[in-house]
Amino acid sequence: MDTDKFNYVYSCDLDINVQLKIGSLEGKREQKSYKALLQDPMLRFSGLYQENCSDLYVTCQVFAEGKPLALPVRTSYKAFSTRWNWNEWLKLPVKYPDLPQSAQVALTVWDVYGPGRATPVGGTTVTLFGKYGMFRQGMHDLKVWPGVEGDGGEPTSTPGRTSSSLAEDQMGRLAKLTKAHRQGHMVKVDWLDRLTFREIEMINESEKRSSNFMYLMVEFPRVKTGEKPEYSIVYYEKDGDDASPVLTSADIVKVPDPQMCMENLVESKHHKLARSLRSGPSDHDLKPNAATRDQLNVIVNYPPTKQLSSEEQDLVWKFRYYLTTQEKALTKFLKCVNWALPGEAKQALELLGKWRPMDVEDSLELLSSQFTNPTVRRYAVTRLQQADDEDLLMYLLQLVQALKYENFNDIQCGLEPGGKRDSQGLAESATLGDLDSSQILTAPAVPSPVPNGKEGSDSENPEQDLCTFLISRACKNSTLANYLYWYVIVECEDQDTQQRDLKTHKMYLNVIGRFSQALLKGDKSVRVMRSLLASQQTFVDRLVQLMKAVQRESGNRKKKTERLQALLADNEKVNLCEIDPIPLPLEPSVRIRGIVPDTATLFKSALMPAKLIFKAEDGAMYPVIFKHGDDLRQDQLILQIISLMDKLLRKENLDLKLTPYKVLATSTKHGFMQFVQSVPVAEVLATEGNIQSFFRKHAPSEKGPYGISPEVMDTYVKSCAGYCVITYILGVGDRHLDNLLLTKTGKLFHIDFGYILGRDPKPLPPPMKLSKEMVEGMGGMQSEQYQEFRKQCYTAFLHLRRYSNLILNLFSLMVDANIPDIALEPDKTVKKVCVYFTSLCGLANGYVNCKSPILNRTFTEYSVSSQVQDKFRLDLSDEEAVHYMQSLIDESVGALFAAVVEQIHKFAQVCVSAGV
Repeated sequence: MDTDKFNYVYSCDLDINVQLKIGSLEGKREQKSYKALLQDPMLRFSGLYQENCSDLYVTCQVFAEGKPLALPVRTSYKAFSTRWNWNEWLKLPVKYPDLPQSAQVALTVWDVYGPGRATPVGGTTVTLFGKYGMFRQGMHDLKVWPGVEGDGGEPTSTPGRTSSSLAEDQMGRLAKLTKAHRQGHMVKVDWLDRLTFREIEMINESEKRSSNFMYLMVEFPRVKTGEKPEYSIVYYEKDGDDASPVLTSADIVKVPDPQMCMENLVESKHHKLARSLRSGPSDHDLKPNAATRDQLNVIVNYPPTKQLSSEEQDLVWKFRYYLTTQEKALTKFLKCVNWALPGEAKQALELLGKWRPMDVEDSLELLSSQFTNPTVRRYAVTRLQQADDEDLLMYLLQLVQALKYENFNDIQCGLEPGGKRDSQGLAESATLGDLDSSQILTAPAVPSPVPNGKEGSDSENPEQDLCTFLISRACKNSTLANYLYWYVIVECEDQDTQQRDLKTHKMYLNVIGRFSQALLKGDKSVRVMRSLLASQQTFVDRLVQLMKAVQRESGNRKKKTERLQALLADNEKVNLCEIDPIPLPLEPSVRIRGIVPDTATLFKSALMPAKLIFKAEDGAMYPVIFKHGDDLRQDQLILQIISLMDKLLRKENLDLKLTPYKVLATSTKHGFMQFVQSVPVAEVLATEGNIQSFFRKHAPSEKGPYGISPEVMDTYVKSCAGYCVITYILGVGDRHLDNLLLTKTGKLFHIDFGYILGRDPKPLPPPMKLSKEMVEGMGGMQSEQYQEFRKQCYTAFLHLRRYSNLILNLFSLMVDANIPDIALEPDKTVKKVCVYFTSLCGLANGYVNCKSPILNRTFTEYSVSSQVQDKFRLDLSDEEAVHYMQSLIDESVGALFAAVVEQIHKFAQVCVSAGV
């Protein structure tokens, strides 16, 4: 029978335009709210407020993969009385062969309410082909989504055929039965079919009227030829049945080049001639001319991460004797040396002793992974010996990381064998793998019995390796010893480090073992220092167990806080309330005697960090935040850099009233943060209305600006300027008014450094966080205070340019640290910071004409994207840098999108607080 046959035609064979019939629209329209009418009074002239059916029209457009395939077409004008019924075929400007299988048609119903003005009544979308590749046929009722245009995206937000409207209710069931009848799967009885279809129409009408949605009836064309049954249109591409040739071999044949990894004889010959020992005497008295001298000055002023070309290396080598009087040229010279050639290395080391001693800050570069020669690294240590303890403390975090680039055998050979326990029960030596963090202070591995004698004074050992130097200095300063211990302990406990490099993990265990032995061999005060470090570790371990017990407690934050206070008060089990005085790990100059139980609280946060108030030995109270379940190393790094920048600015007689609060990671999962009494700016605005009201409340003054104490206003202006420049340079992201805090004395400061070096979860962030509320706190853009703010920004910007090499060297030593935003792209980290700071230095060579949209991943080609170049102009003089900073400030203040994102964040915080 003919009904048993499937008649079809390929879509690629129908060289005609697609047609679609717009039928009727059923359902009731919801009237706009009075608020919408107030915002747009013209809406009252729309069809929503007419008694009869308004003059609507329908637009239709074909989409594929979210993009339009043709221009939209619309129905002609038609006046309606009791119902919307167009009954009009639309010829779409696209042919069947041009349709992909994912094609869909988006329909939008429009209402005109003024000259050239229309508002969408609703939209709907339906695919042109079914899931089996057949073009739709017959009539379909499509759900109309009110108030929006038809969405042609994938997936669409306005689906006309949904599970709720076509599969689960009566209309969907009847539509499936009608389709089966049309395809000949049911016996056709004329008189019964007419009655049935009339009843189906009545049911559909009733369902549409009772629904909350409107329904648009559309009809797809049917293909018929004469008396034959209908043909189905099946999706098929032209020449789709042609066989595709299978290539048995690749078109591109790889031919190995036997000379690929071999020595380039021409370059080697040139190198030997340029570095020949015979040229030494002649080079000794060689002086550059004016042009060469300028070129050498440019090379010497390159940032630390700039790689020298072979021509530049030869030039530096040629005039090496001339450059010995320039301390900053030493690192460039050492980069030119081929340390694999004994003769060349010997010349370099002989010249190293004659070179003008380099600055302490520049010597940090020689401790990076680029320099592996032990003599060079020990020379860097001799320069570090000139730094006082305060400066050394600023670099200690990076110096601990620099141990990864030391000779591991030297570190292990400095460990003495032995084996007993001291009076504290701490092991002097054992197998490191058998001990936990509480024993690691004095638990070195047992290496070959090589005497060390290295942990003596600097004068006794003028040439020390980095490990010996750090331990010897720490034995003389309890503060250095405190931070050295905790920095190394975190590296020992870093599980990611263990998985990545077991050798490095073992090295840090040996460092802590050598440190323990050095403390044990010291005088009484040094041995007491060792005992206090062990007591600190025990104290932190108990505190961690306490926080774990509180986190396991069921209930809300109030109940958990009560549990925390109860456990702290139970000194017999927990032993944290009353203890023998020990230095606080976060601030070793403060000796604590325990925690005040009644004052302990938990913050509103997912991890619920605890605010603990410690009793100091002198009777003072020291508030601290203890976090468990969070890695604080990234915050620790940024606060260290901010503290360093504060010191550098003060060195230039510029006090910007910064608040570099202390952070110490005592593990990869917990640590301490200094608590600073302050209020989030968002809370200030919510309670006081503006920042000035907050200051007038806490620091009023009749003679001061805007009724505020002059000292408080000055502090606010300077702190705003300092943090705007610093967070801009470090690329701190995710800035909103909840992580900007304000003190009653006027200090504004930032917290939460989860996004750094240009990463930001928010789209299109402004160059710096400077909202209009912060500017209004200064008195507005026309005020004297705002002009002073801009002046302070320029001054800080120019001062920090002078110390770019120091910051770059510190970040280069952190490249292999397991810090989230650095671990994501370690090869880009220093480059990002270099982009920031070389712009401050005005080093424009090789950067100005760069138009790449991304940063090049190699250091040899320092091509910077045009976006970064616009942000940090590398060809600016000091005067031009000031003008550019002016434009950055103006751009940040006028950033409209940032204000919108701030409102979205504020709304999200309200939802979270309400439990939505």
